[in-house]
Amino acid sequence: MTGLDRRPVAATDATLPRGPLAGFAAGSLGMGIWVTVPGLLLLYFLTDLLAVGPWLAGLALLLPKIADVLLHPWVGHRADVEQTRRGDRRRLLLLGCALPVAFAALFAVPGGLTGASAAAWVAVFFVAGNLLFAAYQVPYLATPADLRIGYDERTRLMAFRMVVLTLGILVSGLLAPLLTGGDAATRGGYHRMGVVLAGGMLVAMLVGVAGIARLRGSAAASAASGHGGWRALRTALRDRQFRWLVAAYLAMSTTTHLVLAGVPYYAEYELRAPGLTTVLVAAFVAPALLVTPAWLVVARRVGKQRALLGAQGAFALGSLVLAVGRPAGLPVLVGAVAVLGVAFAGMQLLPFSMLPDVIRAATDTSATDTSGAGTYTGVWTATEATGAALGPYVYALCLAVGGFVASTAGESPTQPDAALAAVRYGFGLLPAVVMLAALLLQRRYTLDATARTTT
Repeated sequence: MTGLDRRPVAATDATLPRGPLAGFAAGSLGMGIWVTVPGLLLLYFLTDLLAVGPWLAGLALLLPKIADVLLHPWVGHRADVEQTRRGDRRRLLLLGCALPVAFAALFAVPGGLTGASAAAWVAVFFVAGNLLFAAYQVPYLATPADLRIGYDERTRLMAFRMVVLTLGILVSGLLAPLLTGGDAATRGGYHRMGVVLAGGMLVAMLVGVAGIARLRGSAAASAASGHGGWRALRTALRDRQFRWLVAAYLAMSTTTHLVLAGVPYYAEYELRAPGLTTVLVAAFVAPALLVTPAWLVVARRVGKQRALLGAQGAFALGSLVLAVGRPAGLPVLVGAVAVLGVAFAGMQLLPFSMLPDVIRAATDTSATDTSGAGTYTGVWTATEATGAALGPYVYALCLAVGGFVASTAGESPTQPDAALAAVRYGFGLLPAVVMLAALLLQRRYTLDATARTTT
């Protein structure tokens, strides 16, 4: 069945209790650490502490993510096999709880390694971490499609997840630079940061596993008919609505991770205050804690599609302000980052709540068979991982084109004017262009009106 060949899906209106919702959402606290800290600090860690050239540093972050394009759909297939054979996806979730070990190792580069050897160390543990992250994330995000709940309740479920994910992003985004040593960051500081945050990640992920079990018990998880796996992968790739949603999300993910990777560079080389990294991260992430309920209201009133288009447009406009740089003044620039944060909240909540709408509309007309949900989710998370790699890589290419000079801890090389311009335009102008592409792609998605009335 394609995205154009859909019949009405039986409506479901189960209301999820707050306790299991909160437990489920807790898993995103640990996921938020993995999503945020490598994207925020890993490129800077390579270029400014390990003396890795920007082109090689970008490649070290890109290649592991390319592997995810194959790994995530395969993990999704395995998740569907688990769902069909065992009635749940718990074993994969527990395997994914080994992610904190890879996270700690990522920043524990041995003291004798610099340059290419240091990049190789990071790349190896990045591959391992991404695979473990997929083992947790894929079955985790398949949960909304597994449950017998409707259009608005899926948004409510993902709103809980978004608030906690934002908290994880905010706390880790603020703590990580401080734990590394701030303006005087060292290898030892990065090692300490990795160990401390890994401990918090493990606790949150285990709570999330328990929360998913409670949700499945309270909302009568859908039965599996055994038609998932590779058949579901073919269905997903042929699904026109899914393809447009995924394409738009790839552009969104690339843009947000590009901005995240550029924060420490923008703070140090454009604003000339490395300490402002935490301020910019807070301005980007903190608004989501306040505005996520507002996005939930907007989505209920105008639909998820229209709300998402508004978020994309706001992100593009805010990015253009950042391209102006210091002449705009610090308050204006921080305000522009806050606008990006408001838009980011919508771009996290809405696509993730639209994904189960697509799965429900595509997999079964009776809304009782979601055995292919893991495969759909695997393709989705592969897309997210690709964007997470492309963002820092594109920013690294901007730095390389500008002639950015890499260094080790304690060194302060003079950057050429072209490199400083690359720092500014890569952080502002380029994200605006990519987000405009996301908006144009998103306009091709047309399922939302039908999903609001039939699911």
